[in-house]
Amino acid sequence: MPSMPKKDLSELLAEQDENILEIDVSEEMRGSFLEYAVSVIYARALPDARDGLKPVQRRILYQMDQMGLRPDKGHVKSQRVVGEVMGKLHPHGDSAIYEALVRLAQPFNLRLPLVDGHGNFGSLDDGPAAARYTEARMAPAALDLVAGLDEDTVDFVPNYDNQFMQPEVLPAAFPQLLVNGASGIAVGMATNVAPHNLAETIAASIHLIEHPEASVTDLMRFVPGPDLPEGGVIVGLEGIKDAYETGRGAFKTRAKVSIERVTARKMGLIVTELPYMVGPEKVIEKIKENVNSGRLKGISSVQNLTDRIHGLRLVIEVKNGFNPEAVLQQLYARTPLEDSFSINAVALVEGQPRTLGLKDMLQVFIDHRINVTTRRCRFRLGKAQDRLHLVEGLLIAVLDIDDVIAIIRSSDDAETARARLMTAFDLSEIQANHILELRLRRLTKFSRIELEAERDELAGRIAELEKILSDPSLLKSLVVKELRAVSARLGTPRRTLLLSSPGAEALPEQGCAALAAALPSVSRSGKGMELQIPDTPCVVVLSCAGGLARVEGADPLEPGPRAHQDGWLAQLSSTSRSQVAVVTQDGVAHRIDVVDLPAIPRFDTGLSLAAATPASMLVHSDSPAIGLLDPDSETVYAMGTAHGTVKRLKPDALARDEWEVIALEDGDRLVGFAPSTDSSDLVFISSDAQLLRTPANKVRPQGRTASGMAGMKLLDAAEAIGFWVVDSAEDSLVVTVAAAEGALPGSGQTTVKVTPFALYPSKGRGGQGVRAQRFLRGEDRLDLAWVGPRPARAANAEGSPVDLPAEDERRDASGTPIVVSIDSLG
Repeated sequence: MPSMPKKDLSELLAEQDENILEIDVSEEMRGSFLEYAVSVIYARALPDARDGLKPVQRRILYQMDQMGLRPDKGHVKSQRVVGEVMGKLHPHGDSAIYEALVRLAQPFNLRLPLVDGHGNFGSLDDGPAAARYTEARMAPAALDLVAGLDEDTVDFVPNYDNQFMQPEVLPAAFPQLLVNGASGIAVGMATNVAPHNLAETIAASIHLIEHPEASVTDLMRFVPGPDLPEGGVIVGLEGIKDAYETGRGAFKTRAKVSIERVTARKMGLIVTELPYMVGPEKVIEKIKENVNSGRLKGISSVQNLTDRIHGLRLVIEVKNGFNPEAVLQQLYARTPLEDSFSINAVALVEGQPRTLGLKDMLQVFIDHRINVTTRRCRFRLGKAQDRLHLVEGLLIAVLDIDDVIAIIRSSDDAETARARLMTAFDLSEIQANHILELRLRRLTKFSRIELEAERDELAGRIAELEKILSDPSLLKSLVVKELRAVSARLGTPRRTLLLSSPGAEALPEQGCAALAAALPSVSRSGKGMELQIPDTPCVVVLSCAGGLARVEGADPLEPGPRAHQDGWLAQLSSTSRSQVAVVTQDGVAHRIDVVDLPAIPRFDTGLSLAAATPASMLVHSDSPAIGLLDPDSETVYAMGTAHGTVKRLKPDALARDEWEVIALEDGDRLVGFAPSTDSSDLVFISSDAQLLRTPANKVRPQGRTASGMAGMKLLDAAEAIGFWVVDSAEDSLVVTVAAAEGALPGSGQTTVKVTPFALYPSKGRGGQGVRAQRFLRGEDRLDLAWVGPRPARAANAEGSPVDLPAEDERRDASGTPIVVSIDSLG
């Protein structure tokens, strides 16, 4: 092959000079950047205020609708959807399309997901699987966004290569921009709109349609604030009001936290809802980081017990001696359990970026819906008129079918037949063509009846559509009716609680919002709240139901009204950072920390022990609690057993969690435990209605390993049902409740008797005592008994008071018939 002639350098430079175009770099950069900025703003980052969607989201939903991926159809590979969107509508890469598809399917991201995803679509802490591993189809809510596309409700524009058409905007049957919010960063501007409740936004839209002059304050009666997908708590409404008025504002979101007992000895903070777009792993990581650095105190551990059945559940254990509410304030201040959200409502309105307030966003949506409804009515009117035109032509052909057939048969071709039919019957070309295409089966008598019915129906529909199009009020009523139908079909209760300020109560129910109870009323910073619980005086109470609590204050509890309270078996003065021992019926004392008990305030009307912690949770024993013991005091305690054994215990507590206070025989149990002095009386009451009163000084104190001594002699089949220590005989009463023969324990009560305790003589230990109640015919045992200071009180199983009879001065008398069954005495 011959070699090409070589060119010298001067010739090459001359050729290049002919192709060089000199431009101003600054002007080129300015123009190119402007084109890029406009493209980002209009074609990528900002949503349209009418349907609340960015172009890529709109294209995804439209293409899925075109593919028939409706909720009643099967899922398809997400990669297929991405490919169809990229190949036909979207000029950018597949990763951007898939990310947008994933966001439309994430329930923690959108208040009302528009894509029904199958597979791993990610979580707040992890990303989604690749598009080839997941499947998708339209969610039910997406159908309301695309409904009416085939009825000329919106304009269509060419795609990026002019081969396909795509909608400029979707019909959008609900305020999508408000319901699901939006976020995006453009050039020189950004948008960030919080999700809202669909039912609330539609209610506000309807109110604005009916009252165009409504103010933002009026609309906030229906939309009091954002409704975040994962719930949580919004604290402070001033920022929300600013955002609704100006389009810009900020508010704080908090996790929903409850304070519960997580173990027998520890309280915990239970997190069930997190702020918007905050994941549990992020919270745990931040807690551990702050605990390790010493910035968070009072936390012993944190566990993530989240699962698909029970949902989010973070358990943060609080160390003993620390105030859980103060620890919670630390967490709010130093972890993502409290976060902020800034609203910057920027969207495209008539092709221009605008910052919109609540009323503006709703008004743009309303105008869009009115326009969509108008165009749909016009489209349906045109279709109905066209169909009516054909039906009228068919009716003419059916009425004169013989002439029509004769004309067609005698014509040389279709063109001639068409012209003759138009002339003979005064038909239009469309009607004549339709008659020529008519099938013979339509020539029956029944077809004529059908055509006449269809004609009347079409005439009515046309009249209705024309009336709607000519009357703006009817058009608005139709829009309102459709909005209410969407709200009834897709609306859900509010998830996010609204607090006007830290420590305030949840807002009352407003509009469609169902707002529940708020978090504990504490300040954000925790100032004025002690982190550690102070060592203040309190009274430890053992309730009749077996619950334990600490009551504020050093004064012992006094008997009070019991209509709405739980009575107590025992009380013990202590301090909040001391220890007490709970004595159970198996004769074991269990040491517990007072700080582990729930704190209950005193009230003038009495004491409610409903919040007391069951003793079984604290002592790890199935044996019921019978009394309280101060392990650090020199008090002598007396106890009695079901077999009639009595014992007074020397101060002899061990420095361990559990120890025996009495050595019990097999089958025996404690029936009473209380502090005693030498001047006290020890009292047994047996199931056969015998009462034994013995001076305490007749029973010498013994060590903890002793098994006690003979207290009450019991007859065969009888047992002691209670043991009491009485300090003031003159001020005490005896209450006994008899039961019917053969009735089960706790049932069959027949009579009750109230007797002054002073009527019973004092006897030596080891005797049978005296009879406390004479049994009537059919009675064979005592069901309940009680000895204590006046006044005596009784309650039924629901805790309501039961009236007792007057005191009976006859020690050996029978009882008064019972009207209401008695569950407890005190």
